[in-house]
Amino acid sequence: MYNEFMQKGSVVALGSFDGLHLGHMAVINNAKNLATMLDAVPCICTFSEHPLKVLAGKEPPALFTGDVKDEVFRSTGIEVVKLDFASIMHMSPEAFFEEILFKTLHVAGVCCGFNYTFGDKGKGTPEMLERMCAEKGVVFEEAEATVLDGTPVSSTRIRNALAGGNVELANRMLGRPFKYRQQVVDGDKRGRTWGIPTINQPYPEELVVPRHGVYASKCVVDGRTYFGATNIGVRPTVRDNDILSSETYLLDYEGDLYGKYVDVCLLKFLRPEKKFESFEALEAQIRTDIATVRTIGELDVLG
Repeated sequence: MYNEFMQKGSVVALGSFDGLHLGHMAVINNAKNLATMLDAVPCICTFSEHPLKVLAGKEPPALFTGDVKDEVFRSTGIEVVKLDFASIMHMSPEAFFEEILFKTLHVAGVCCGFNYTFGDKGKGTPEMLERMCAEKGVVFEEAEATVLDGTPVSSTRIRNALAGGNVELANRMLGRPFKYRQQVVDGDKRGRTWGIPTINQPYPEELVVPRHGVYASKCVVDGRTYFGATNIGVRPTVRDNDILSSETYLLDYEGDLYGKYVDVCLLKFLRPEKKFESFEALEAQIRTDIATVRTIGELDVLG
C-alpha cells in the first residue's frame, strides 16, 4: 500500500468517521473523485480508536460495532489507514502534515470536512490545512456540511434520533439502515410455546441504545434477508432486571439459529416497550406487531 502511495501519490480523506454517515461519505467520495482526476491512490486516514477514548477515557456511544464499521469501510472500495491516536496526539498541526501526510502517505490531494481539526489539542483547522497543502503543491478540497431537512447531518444528531425512536431519520442520515450483528443465544423460549419463536441476542455494550420498544426490521440469515419484529429493551413483562437485549421474530423463517450471527437492521419504530398485565396480553400484542411488520414488508416489496 505505502509503496503504491510513493509511486503514484495518494488522495487522503481525513476524519474520525465515527458514523460514516452522509457527511463523512461526502468527504470520502471527494477523495475518490479527486484521486481519479490526479491518477493517484485514494485512501481513508482515520484512527484505530475514537480520540475521546484516549483524551477523556470514554467515547460517545458507537453508531456501529467494529465489524460493521470495517464492512462499511470495505464497501467504499479504497484503502483505510488507521493511525494510533495516542502516538500522534501531541504532534503540532505542522508536524502532522509533514510527517504523516506528506512523508508517510505521500499526499497529492487532501480532503476533509468543514469542521475537521487535527494536531495537538485540535489546533489545526481546514484553513491551516489548505495553506499547508498550497505550500507543497497538494490539491485541497473541503466538504461543506451535508444538510438534511434543514439541519446538518452529524453523529450527534443521529444518536439523538435513535434515542428518540426516529430510526427512519437516523437511517436517512446514515445512508443505510442502523445495524448490529450479534450471536443468537438461549432465551426463555416462551415465544416458542405460543408458536411465535424468537431469536435472542445480547445488545452490543458499546452501541448507541435506540428508544426501548418494538421495531420493524430486516435481518440477514445465512445471506438471506427476512423481515422481522424486533424488541430492544429489558422485557419488563418477562423478567425483573435491567439487562438490555434484542429479541426478534423472523417472518417466514424456519430453522435453528442458536450460535449463529444474525444482522438486525432497524427500519421503523412501531411502539414503546411496556409491561403488560398478563402473558396473554403480551402474546396478543406480539401478534399485532408481526401483522404490522408483514404489512410493511409487503409495501417494501411492492415499492
